Amino acid sequence: MAKKKRTAESAAGKTNALRKVALKGKPISASRSEMAEVVLPATTNPLGKLLGGHVMHLVDIAAAMAASRHSNSYVVTASMDYVDFRNAINIGEIVILKSQVNRVFHTSMEVGVKVFSENALTGERKHTTTAYVTFVAIDAVTKQPKAVAPLILKTAEEKRRWREAGARRKIRLAQRYKKSRAKD
Repeated sequence: MAKKKRTAESAAGKTNALRKVALKGKPISASRSEMAEVVLPATTNPLGKLLGGHVMHLVDIAAAMAASRHSNSYVVTASMDYVDFRNAINIGEIVILKSQVNRVFHTSMEVGVKVFSENALTGERKHTTTAYVTFVAIDAVTKQPKAVAPLILKTAEEKRRWREAGARRKIRLAQRYKKSRAKD
C-alpha cells in the first residue's frame, strides 16, 4: 500500500512539474470580471444602507471570478487583508463590482476589487469600497494547491498594482509569522 501511495505521489509531482513548464503567461485583461445587482431591503440595515457583510460577500464572489478566470481552476479564499468602506450604498441603488488579478505568486493570486454604487434614476456613480483578496488555485483532481500562470503586465497601471501587491504580501506574511510566534 505504501508503495502505491509513493508511486501516486511521484506521478503527481511529475505532473505538477510538467504543468509549471507548460504554463504560459496571461494578460490581466483575461481575469477582469464585473458583476452588478440591485440593493433590496433584505440586505440593508434599518437605515436603508447595504450591510457591510453583504458587501464583503459580493467582493469575495467578484474576486473569485477573476481568480478562477486567470487560473482556469477552482479557487479558495486565503485572506481578505484589506477592505475600505468609503461611501454607503443605498437601498434601490445598483451595486457594481469590478475585479482583476493584481499579482500571481506561485499557487496564490491577489485580486483587487473596486465597488461602486449607481443611482438608477440619475446614473450618478460613487466609488464605495476597495478590497484586496488572496486566493489559492486548487487542482480539480488532487484538491491540492496548483501552480498558476504568471501575469503579463502591459501598462504602467498594471505594473504599479503588481508592485503594490508584492508589498501587501510582505506585510501579510510578516503578520502571519508574528501571530504564529506569539502562540509559541
